[in-house]
Amino acid sequence: MANRDEIKRRRSKKKRRDITPFIIIGVLVVVVLGIVILSTYKPVAEVIVPTFHSATITDGLTMGDPNAPVKLTEFADFQCPGCGVYWSNTEPTVIQNYVETGKVFYTFSPFSFVGSFVRNNPYDESIKSAEAAYCANDQGKFWEYRDYIFANQIGENQGAFSEKRLLAFAESLSLDMKTFSTCLKSAEHYQDVMDANDFATNSGINQTPSFTIDGVVVEGDLITALEAALNK
Repeated sequence: MANRDEIKRRRSKKKRRDITPFIIIGVLVVVVLGIVILSTYKPVAEVIVPTFHSATITDGLTMGDPNAPVKLTEFADFQCPGCGVYWSNTEPTVIQNYVETGKVFYTFSPFSFVGSFVRNNPYDESIKSAEAAYCANDQGKFWEYRDYIFANQIGENQGAFSEKRLLAFAESLSLDMKTFSTCLKSAEHYQDVMDANDFATNSGINQTPSFTIDGVVVEGDLITALEAALNK
């Protein structure tokens, strides 16, 4: 004869067995979701504050005296490692010895194409970083923001210039964040970036960094080319 308490105990035990698979499945779902979230979450890495490279006289995307005898234009993709090397190693000399002395009028012209190497790319870091630089230019800080970009390169299409990172550079530079964020998120300067790309192509540029002196593409060493132009 079955005991009532024993029957209740058996039923309770059976019920626990019945729901155990669902508990296990629930735990597994939570674990998987946690892994997915962690794998997709990309924190904003530490922002490197650069050594700023600019002349005393700046106006938009130009540096120096517009009446200088030589006009130098740099074409660069913000993701281009060679452009970063030029920015770090050679540009300070060009600014100090040629721009600041009134010999050279310097223009920076974005040429944003490295991001296009990624197929079906929904977020082009080359284009977005150039857009961000134009947004900084709206607040009179193009050259300083450009220095943040080059100082924080980590390789091509590696997430260095995600939207969060571009916003972090602006914040570090103490820009008006509401204005900057609206500018960046609305792609306000997308057409400016496209126009700059067309200008580079029409100038005979097919790689970065590249330079023109008085409209002529520089072949070989830039400093040698500058000296030759000044000695004409």
